[in-house]
Amino acid sequence: MRVVFMGTPDFAAPLLEHIVADGHEVVAVYTRAPAPAGRGMALKPSPVHRLAERLSLPVFTPNSFKNEETLRVFASHRADVAVVAAYGLILPQAALDAPRFGCLNLHGSLLPRWRGAAPIQRAVMAGDAESGVMVMKMEAGLDTGPVAATARVPIGPDTTCGELHDALAAAGAEQMPKALRDLERGALVFTPQPEQGVTYAQKIDKGEGRIDWRRPARAIHDLVRGLSPFPGAFFESDLGHGVERVKVLRTKLEEGRGAPGEALDDRGLVACGEGALRLIELQRGGKAPMPIDEFLRGRPLPRGKALT
Repeated sequence: MRVVFMGTPDFAAPLLEHIVADGHEVVAVYTRAPAPAGRGMALKPSPVHRLAERLSLPVFTPNSFKNEETLRVFASHRADVAVVAAYGLILPQAALDAPRFGCLNLHGSLLPRWRGAAPIQRAVMAGDAESGVMVMKMEAGLDTGPVAATARVPIGPDTTCGELHDALAAAGAEQMPKALRDLERGALVFTPQPEQGVTYAQKIDKGEGRIDWRRPARAIHDLVRGLSPFPGAFFESDLGHGVERVKVLRTKLEEGRGAPGEALDDRGLVACGEGALRLIELQRGGKAPMPIDEFLRGRPLPRGKALT
């Protein structure tokens, strides 16, 4: 089939590769425009952009779909279907209707749970035991369309957002090509989403990452997992070199009691509102992630020290 692919981050790149490998004709790749990144703030193309160029596919980077010229060009591809995965722009009805079979979205949750911008992070932060990917026909509403295919992925008690992201991306890269083959032969069946169980995955706010040690250890553990590796849960404290922000990338639930934020030993065990957490992997500003033993060699955390 003639396919327009629309995606931006690492989550979408494996899917583009699989669609090309499956023999479909990708007539255009839409992705977000290059954005400033790094110390020099040079423009950096998205992962999908870079992959499309390696595959010699034509790339389009409109800033929106609100103007007639963008819609005209989109329709001119004469696509059978558009495949959308974490693209980042809202598609108006005219764009949704342009391909012969409409637009199929690969969504990283078990809809109707976690509609919206940050389904992977929210599932881990909420302590969900399962997530998945769904192939959905796009409508004007936010992730409200009928579903045609599902792949379920378990979330372990210590699974991080990054690990779940990679597992879902791999599952999606397998699931969508199967859906396209079924669509091509007229065998893809769509089922409306249930009306009950709807939750929304709001975009992650920077302030959400600050650790409140008064919360139960389990809740903080899930926050750390859900924001690891990016943007990262964090605390700010003076560990002998002035007040600095420290990201917490991995923790372990352990027994312990004390004032919230109090170090219960000198090896990274911290009291919470209920229970305690062992700090496993940390990251100082501008430094690479490091295991707790390495961190403590430069930033001791003695028993009784209070983290804020």
